[in-house]
Amino acid sequence: MKLTELIQLIDGAVLTRGADLNRDVRGGCGADLMSDVLAYSQPDAVLLTGLCTSQVVRTAMMADVAAIIFVRDKQPTEEMIQLANREQIPLISSPHGMFEVCGRLHNAGLQSLEHAYDEG
Repeated sequence: MKLTELIQLIDGAVLTRGADLNRDVRGGCGADLMSDVLAYSQPDAVLLTGLCTSQVVRTAMMADVAAIIFVRDKQPTEEMIQLANREQIPLISSPHGMFEVCGRLHNAGLQSLEHAYDEG
């Protein structure tokens, strides 16, 4: 799925400039704990989160995230936007909650890119 399609599905607003919105996204990962993103996400996922700190962008850089979607209409700081612009990571805000955004993307065929959690 292209980021442009994804943005339409979630009623998203792009908050950064210059990033490739025609990029293919392989799947998604939803988390507010950035340690979970590092431990369980796979490259080329969109990260859905309600956490709005610069640590989200730094984590996305390390995890090779395709884009960050802030749910519940969260708005990143100017510092976060500048960092994302430098790293060419699209920041997108959706007015919908985490459950709704995940459902819309899953119904459109986007798969989970979270490694299975092993309680073992």
